[in-house]
Amino acid sequence: MEFNKIFAAVLVAGILAMFGGFVAKQLIHPHKLHENAYNIEVVEAAGPGGAKPMPQPIMAMLATADAAKGEKIATACAACHTFNKGGPAGVGPNLYGVLGGPKDHMPGYAYSGALLEVGGTTWTYAELNKFLWKPKGYAKDTKMSYAGLKKPEDRAALLAWLRMQADSPKALPVAAEISAEEAELAPPEAAAPAEGAAPATAAEAPKEAAAAPAAH
Repeated sequence: MEFNKIFAAVLVAGILAMFGGFVAKQLIHPHKLHENAYNIEVVEAAGPGGAKPMPQPIMAMLATADAAKGEKIATACAACHTFNKGGPAGVGPNLYGVLGGPKDHMPGYAYSGALLEVGGTTWTYAELNKFLWKPKGYAKDTKMSYAGLKKPEDRAALLAWLRMQADSPKALPVAAEISAEEAELAPPEAAAPAEGAAPATAAEAPKEAAAAPAAH
């Protein structure tokens, strides 16, 4: 009986020692996670030649943009803005008449002033397109904390709806304005042929063009 007691004590002591070693190992050398437990925001890569990323042009889309879709998109903005005439400011200013108006269009609202330091003092289609794409990229110190609308069709739809929230809707862009926006926002590789590339010749034209009947 005494032998059994001694054996049991030794066995329990051994088990406790093994368990203690296991716990100590976990505390001192914990297993590494396979991935981070939090997400890290990735900075947008620069374009070709180190060019700053730019939004896609949207002026050419405005004539056929879905304003009803833009109204639905605007519901996400209603947490901070109002859109009705004479509506109060929230976290952000009322946006009635914003398109075509001055950037500090709402009297009495405490603007940061950052928006007036870039792209002129008026909210044109071109400037709102760039701002809505990435507010903090447009003006670093703006109060606008929204990440931005990345899809060009969404920005076009929102602007199509915003232009109607005014006493006199701003005229749609003319061809010259559309061309100017496309030239400004075109990627570098699209603006000019690649270095060393020969200009296109008549021999390189599609065969369909050669087979087309002459106009009368």
